[in-house]
Amino acid sequence: MITIRIVDRAGAFAEDKDIAAQMREEDLRPALDRAEKVRIDFTGVDGATQSFVHALISELIRRNGPSVLDKIDFRKCNPTVRSVVEIVVEYSQLVEESEGG
Repeated sequence: MITIRIVDRAGAFAEDKDIAAQMREEDLRPALDRAEKVRIDFTGVDGATQSFVHALISELIRRNGPSVLDKIDFRKCNPTVRSVVEIVVEYSQLVEESEGG
């Protein structure tokens, strides 16, 4: 399992979708392609925008289906961050279903 600490690259308020996309392409996707589990650690993150979380995980859900979430462990999300993650996960699954996934 690899651990990706959001605060290390995005700071206490995760809002830069370009950083999120970079983390997805450099860290998440390669690990998932190797069938590794990924821990996304939000320790020290006070808030995250929906666009940040969307750039981080949405494309992976649409490409791989909702089962990819079995390989991703979201850790130390405060209630605000947890809510944003849940919204993005739900939306991404709806989009994946409507695209014929």
